[in-house]
Amino acid sequence: FVDALLESLFIASALMLVIEGITPFLSPSVFRKALIQMATMKDQHLRGIGFFSMCLGVLILYWVH
Repeated sequence: FVDALLESLFIASALMLVIEGITPFLSPSVFRKALIQMATMKDQHLRGIGFFSMCLGVLILYWVH
């Protein structure tokens, strides 16, 4: 059971890295602008985006599983 869990964790981590690497690879200037824009956002706004992302991820996991 633990081996399957670790394998799933590594697969999920690898997929996350692949997905997060797409934008800087395809369009570094758009990625840079997005980072600059995020750096100027208020903490509350970033927390809201993070919370929405986490909820969406949980919903997708629930739907898939």
